[in-house]
Amino acid sequence: MNYNQFEVESRFDGKLKIAYLNHPETYNALNRMTLKELREFMEECDDDPKVRCIAIGGKGKAFCSGQNLKSVTEMNFDSNDKVIRRIVMEDYNPLVLSIIKNKKPVISLVNGAAVGSGAMLALICDFTLAMESAYFSQAFGNIGLIPDTGGTYFLPKLLGRQMANYLTFTGKKISATEAKQLGLIAEVFADDEFEAKSNEILEFMSNHATMAIGLTKRAFLYSYSNTLQDQLEMEGTFQQKAAFSKDFHEGITAFMEKRKPKYKGK
Repeated sequence: MNYNQFEVESRFDGKLKIAYLNHPETYNALNRMTLKELREFMEECDDDPKVRCIAIGGKGKAFCSGQNLKSVTEMNFDSNDKVIRRIVMEDYNPLVLSIIKNKKPVISLVNGAAVGSGAMLALICDFTLAMESAYFSQAFGNIGLIPDTGGTYFLPKLLGRQMANYLTFTGKKISATEAKQLGLIAEVFADDEFEAKSNEILEFMSNHATMAIGLTKRAFLYSYSNTLQDQLEMEGTFQQKAAFSKDFHEGITAFMEKRKPKYKGK
């Protein structure tokens, strides 16, 4: 499928697909078409057996500056027209679910500013890799809005109530280093090492045991609402599925033969 709102890069014989947001003139601000195409990209990768890992990055100086406010201010805000609710329900929410429920690992590559819904786009990915010069801001409150893009669900769980309140109420900018210290992101690399270091991780994930990763993602998501007993039962069910994968057989064989496994993602 051809996409107009971002560039798609393929690496490692098609096992990795990267969507690079490509509107540097707006610092990669989001609009309805971008959100729609990103969701379609996630769904396409999810269904493609050749794809083992997915990433989102940004061209230019920013990762994503959030919702394109100019496009919002041009809309009709008649009290009977729930236009903002429609954007959240029809565009943002389906994208969030396409990332969270994706069977493949989804990794964000933050090369600069990640603000508002752009920050949440990075943080809802399975993990986030960031340049040292990048920063994050939950700037929703600065324009009189609440966090969306999964923000009200994930931020209190990632940060705890106090810090989630503080960062969203104030819109305070935090550096990539601070974000890692708070547990918001996984890794921070020096700017001149970011491409090489992140590529190493992307290559590892693109050749990893994809089915087990997908099952782990599902199990972690259910853990937010399951009881301990429910979660333990799910672990048994999911472990059974993982144990019947070709990757598990390869992992055991490689261990016995004292070599690196060559996973197929099946």
